[in-house]
Amino acid sequence: MNADQPVLVLGATGGQGSAVVSAMLARGAAVRGMVRNLQSAPARRLAARGVEVVGGDLADRESLASAMRGVAGVFAMTTPFESGPAAEIAQGRAILAAAHEARVPHVVFSSVAGADQDTGVPHFETKAVIERELAAGEVPYTILGPTYFFDNALGDVDRIHQGVLDLPLPPDRPLQQLARPDLGEFTAAVFAAPGTFTGRRIELAGDAPTPGDMAAALSTALGRTVRHNEVQLDEIGNDDMRAMWAFLRGHGYRVDVPALHAAHPDLPWTSFADWAASTFSSTP
Repeated sequence: MNADQPVLVLGATGGQGSAVVSAMLARGAAVRGMVRNLQSAPARRLAARGVEVVGGDLADRESLASAMRGVAGVFAMTTPFESGPAAEIAQGRAILAAAHEARVPHVVFSSVAGADQDTGVPHFETKAVIERELAAGEVPYTILGPTYFFDNALGDVDRIHQGVLDLPLPPDRPLQQLARPDLGEFTAAVFAAPGTFTGRRIELAGDAPTPGDMAAALSTALGRTVRHNEVQLDEIGNDDMRAMWAFLRGHGYRVDVPALHAAHPDLPWTSFADWAASTFSSTP
């Protein structure tokens, strides 16, 4: 990777993008971050950290191509959760077209573990479409497939503080998961040696605790009892989320966690217990 050229991080103020920015900056890399609102407080905080902040939109090929000019690589992600599945595929196609136009040397696409399994989960299937089109194109790429993020637990942080961890899994069913900073670290490792990772699809998991394990770790972190409540699938109103949890209750992710960690021993591979301790021990 040319150290003088920045890596462009799309969605640089979001959860994944922020993790990638932090990991790249920690390695001393030049970073360009694309944001929708240049005047937002998160965008200003990025600039204060030395990030070159540019405006753009994931659905706008022209703004994407402009942001991609002169970069060493692009970290790309897409989302269906604002405008729907068709919009996510459109984002992916805009990113790929812009990367081709700008002759980007390497794209790291953050997909999802299991997207290649014909799961029928809508936000897995949309990413599978983008993966196939990326692989069929001419831009050098690496696909990363993160599993469930530890941070997803924070969507119910009030319930956790009340002593309840709501998860639609049996208490003894392992759930492969990942800390967002570990995704950032892995992405930075790819950009440090892109040739090693070109054309590869790598699924990522740092730990595989059961809901029982998670409740115990949260209890330790909070200093009070947290119990697991097994939410039933018919209680989940969102079709996409219900399909995802049906997949996770059934076939589920299939990351070979020991082999992954052995292949990349220099990465942190945060455990759920360590994440819980660092996240909740300082939370009022």
